[in-house]
Amino acid sequence: MADHVCPWWGGYFIDNPLRRWLHKPERFLAPFLSPGMTVLDFGCGMGFTSIAMARLVGEEGTIISADLQPRMLQTVEKRARRAGVAEWIRTHVCQKDSLALDRTIDFALAFWSAHEVPDLGKLLAEVHTCLVPGGEFLVVEPRGHVTPQDMAEMAAKAERAGFATTEAGPPVRWSHTTVYRKA
Repeated sequence: MADHVCPWWGGYFIDNPLRRWLHKPERFLAPFLSPGMTVLDFGCGMGFTSIAMARLVGEEGTIISADLQPRMLQTVEKRARRAGVAEWIRTHVCQKDSLALDRTIDFALAFWSAHEVPDLGKLLAEVHTCLVPGGEFLVVEPRGHVTPQDMAEMAAKAERAGFATTEAGPPVRWSHTTVYRKA
């Protein structure tokens, strides 16, 4: 896994209408989310999945859009206002070496972002700590940047972090997916 963070301006290349057409976040996230949930969108970038998740959890729910870069989070806030879901999204600035989140969450997502974390084992442990019992962490990683061996190493780290169940996630174009479940 790399220790490289996509620059804030790169978000415009990643979060665009073509990607929303190809990936359709509502489709692969709907089985995991329900109204009223508290959800972490780790490495949220400019809100590609945050806004879709906000619609799925509704006004009773909360999306914590977490990113290292404040400029990404400013764009999330702007896009959330335009989409009419700003009340349900809370932005959170992570630290370079820590998630730094002190809330309980029902579900977490890392969409094309876990490979950028310098200490993946620590991230997995922190997400595990925040999740409620039975909570799930969906990791979606891009083929090409991340190999099947990288995914196997991540699964071993997830087990060391305390996740009890690992299973294949939903199909997402050009991606590896894994679901980690807290016992």
